[in-house]
Amino acid sequence: MLNLKLSTDPRWVNLAEKKLEDILTDHAYCEQKAATSCISLIVVYPDLKPIVEKLTPIVSEEWSHFSMVLREIYKRGYVLGYPRKDEYVNLLLKFQNKNGNRNDLLVEKLLTNALIEARSCERFRILSLQLEDEYLRKFYHGFMVSEAGHYRLFMDLAKLYKEKKYVDNRWHQYLEYEKEIFNIIQLRGDRMH
Repeated sequence: MLNLKLSTDPRWVNLAEKKLEDILTDHAYCEQKAATSCISLIVVYPDLKPIVEKLTPIVSEEWSHFSMVLREIYKRGYVLGYPRKDEYVNLLLKFQNKNGNRNDLLVEKLLTNALIEARSCERFRILSLQLEDEYLRKFYHGFMVSEAGHYRLFMDLAKLYKEKKYVDNRWHQYLEYEKEIFNIIQLRGDRMH
């Protein structure tokens, strides 16, 4: 369903499990950034009813996810650390085509969000299957399901504003580029991406 060109290195879950406080903190900030990204799209495209109507509930959902992860952090006696530079997302943002009309720019943002959600879904799936902590496996299963829905929503929205063939072609380019990103960035257990 996700069509990612490269699966996560199997060692990632072991690294993440060893740095649980860090991975939870990074996850919390990923949820906060996802909510912020949707708010930004609504602010920039208030005249596009599907954007406003479809993303408004996602803002609430992503913020509730932030709260859920925050509660898990506190429940485990951890503290919410500081946000870290997200090298993965920053490299994706550099790939966005900044030329074109308003719809072209919107589609670039939607595809970027779709890819982040797809990768998060894949990572949450790994955590839901391989973590030793049974509670956290169930915890991450719920996030996996949610991220899959968000990925689909962003893809569907992109196809409202550009023809399917264009979106599919550009999506393929994003997937190939994302594969290259993982040859550049170091595998880390304290990051969701």
